[in-house]
Amino acid sequence: MDKNYLLLILGMALVTYLPRLMPAMILSKRNIPVVLVKFLEFIPVSVLSALLFPSILVVDDKINISPSNTLLLTSILTFPLAYKMRNMFLTVIAGMSIIVILNRILF
Repeated sequence: MDKNYLLLILGMALVTYLPRLMPAMILSKRNIPVVLVKFLEFIPVSVLSALLFPSILVVDDKINISPSNTLLLTSILTFPLAYKMRNMFLTVIAGMSIIVILNRILF
């Protein structure tokens, strides 16, 4: 392998890893206020929502909240199952099963 490619890969690995490592190293020696910890717990849910809602609600560049939106129906049916089961694997299997049923049988 060319030396430049190896340096490029090592540089990209360093640039990718440092932003993850630095906050952990800096914050591990400090006491973080409980309010900040509570606030930070909502970030994964917020990011996931920001990624999922547009793909569920937007069809053909328009917001679609009609009963013909199978992704929306699947989400509505899967959410209570996820809340009750609290098992990511079973939730994904249930969601996939629901969307297959909706796409193949109902629509």
